Amino acid sequence: MKKVIALVSLSAAIAVSSNASAVTVTLACGAVGQELQMCKEGAARWSKKTGNEVKIFESPNLTNDRLGLYQQQLAAKSSDIDVYQLDVVWPGLLAQHFVDLKGKVPAAEVNAHFKGILDANTVNGKLVALPWFTDAGLLYYRTDLLQKYGYKSAPKTWAELATMAKKIQTGEQKTNKSFTGYVWQGKNYEGLTCDALEWVVSFGGGTIVDSTGKVTINNPQAAKALDTAASWIKSISPAGVTTYDEEAARGIFQAGNAAFMRNWPYAWALGQGDDSKVKGKIGVAPLPSGGSRNAATLGGWQLGVSMYSKNQAAAIELVRYLAGPEEQKIRAIEGAYNPTIQSLYKDKDILAKNPFFGSLYSVFTSAVARPSGPTKSKYNQVSQAFSTAVSDVLNGKSKGQAAVAKLSTDLARIKGRGW
Repeated sequence: MKKVIALVSLSAAIAVSSNASAVTVTLACGAVGQELQMCKEGAARWSKKTGNEVKIFESPNLTNDRLGLYQQQLAAKSSDIDVYQLDVVWPGLLAQHFVDLKGKVPAAEVNAHFKGILDANTVNGKLVALPWFTDAGLLYYRTDLLQKYGYKSAPKTWAELATMAKKIQTGEQKTNKSFTGYVWQGKNYEGLTCDALEWVVSFGGGTIVDSTGKVTINNPQAAKALDTAASWIKSISPAGVTTYDEEAARGIFQAGNAAFMRNWPYAWALGQGDDSKVKGKIGVAPLPSGGSRNAATLGGWQLGVSMYSKNQAAAIELVRYLAGPEEQKIRAIEGAYNPTIQSLYKDKDILAKNPFFGSLYSVFTSAVARPSGPTKSKYNQVSQAFSTAVSDVLNGKSKGQAAVAKLSTDLARIKGRGW
């Protein structure tokens, strides 16, 4: 199957450039962790196969900054970038600027991806982008330290995590003053929306806005979830956690200075790298439950072709190649990027390198979507209002109950007559 798809891509791409000299396609890549390097390597493999050149446009790390830059480019109908790397919550926001890939990519190739992720990429019947890798929030922990302090398994609830983190932190700080119990993404940006949605859902507090578009955040369980997270600060999490993004949290955990970390799957491969002080000492588990369920926010990135590209045919071939099984397998093995192609979760080579892809398969298939579907083009405003409300609670400016009540009013205003 891999060879067939690769050959189809190859012959089609050669056809693209057979009438003229090879074309240059510009690809916008992220730069979190190994992302940029792996993007460059994948693009180089396609260039070698097709004779076309790929220029890499390095995007900002923070998703909010990246979205702002993309919106400027697309509003100007700029042809500078041919292929964009899109967050799973952006298709509804940016659909009008992208080529409909339905009919341009063979149906069998499209349908190899998880249906839920394809649904997130489909806006009013238009396939805005092809899934490239998926993500879900995970709990990373130090296997050696759990053993040292007498714990047999990862915490199942947030209360257990707080108890375990406190005990390990107290013990480790005797010899390492920098040691902390739990690190996560507390900075006010899209990453905090992801972390906080996990808390709220795990406590049974809903998904901010439900699938029908109703604002549901103003409830006691949501308030309790936010107050619980605030209680970790200066207890099991450092005061500075309210400035952390993914990479800041990973840096602390990978340096051996934290017992637990919330992060995406990419942190696994880097944590097992030769420069990691915790290589061989990392466990991965579902994020704890707040009494209702375990919840992991659905993340992930897709590749879409700009309507304003002057090389759309070649750009589509690049997307097909990068999102295909051959590349997804390489990325899974080398970077712990979760495939969006279902069959790859049974691949022995991938599972040997990332055992949790198999053991935590249900975490990825039952991940909770942010409310970008029901809130459509207003999702960004909704997310910013939510993360700001959460940030206020974390920083002691507000209590959970007052924050969710005010947020509910703010969201009703943003909704206006409808999403």
